[in-house]
Amino acid sequence: MQPVEVVQGDGPIVLGLPHTGTYVPADVRAKLNETGRALADTDWNIHKLYDGLLEGVTTVRATFHRYVIDANRDPSGQSLYPGQNTTGLVPMTDFDGQEIWSVPPSGGEVEYRRELFHAPYHASLQSELERVRATHGVAVLYDCHSIRSRIPFLFEGVLPDFNIGTNDGVTCAPDIAELVETACGRAAGYSSVTNGRFRGGWTTRHYGRPDDGWHAIQMELAQSTYMDEAPPWPYLHDRADRLRVHLKDILAGLDAWARAQST
Repeated sequence: MQPVEVVQGDGPIVLGLPHTGTYVPADVRAKLNETGRALADTDWNIHKLYDGLLEGVTTVRATFHRYVIDANRDPSGQSLYPGQNTTGLVPMTDFDGQEIWSVPPSGGEVEYRRELFHAPYHASLQSELERVRATHGVAVLYDCHSIRSRIPFLFEGVLPDFNIGTNDGVTCAPDIAELVETACGRAAGYSSVTNGRFRGGWTTRHYGRPDDGWHAIQMELAQSTYMDEAPPWPYLHDRADRLRVHLKDILAGLDAWARAQST
């Protein structure tokens, strides 16, 4: 199993998909407990949701599960949200705070997984962003995520439908954030927030360097917008098709903005 799947496009937009993978090596699966083997914290169906929405887009998708190692965490292990409940480079609990390991990984094993899975994913992502910027003079990373809308361990109440992350405006040009916010605002019947509980993960923060022509924005969707939030996590076509109209609007706007920068 290759740790990353890349589909190259000729446009200026790169979709990052760090959490849709479900591959767990047999030796790692053997150390997970029953809770861990359920893989409940997958970004279920996200690759399906975004498929075919933008011609010429590049996608970089991790095939491994976040319990093996989380491709959207700092490889140093530093917390994304100090002082708040969250999960780390190799999660010790699920999003409900329940332990997922019968035999937790050692420090050496974490490093081995980082080299085998985390590093190749980011090498591919960086390579594609460099290629796109060389062609267009600018690259826009749109990092695709989803999460259950109710998780008391991580946040109070119900999560908004669209959760836009720019690390408080640091990771992209203001025009990009405004464009995405406006598109979400046009989406009747949906709620949105910018830099709320999710301000952008390590991927967005690491690659978002607007002064260098690298722009990054994270979209964390409430899974209730397109699927059932309980096993077996079915994709609900009616909900998804309605949402895809708005996601297509967002991506088309980003694509037009990026192409305009090189003219």
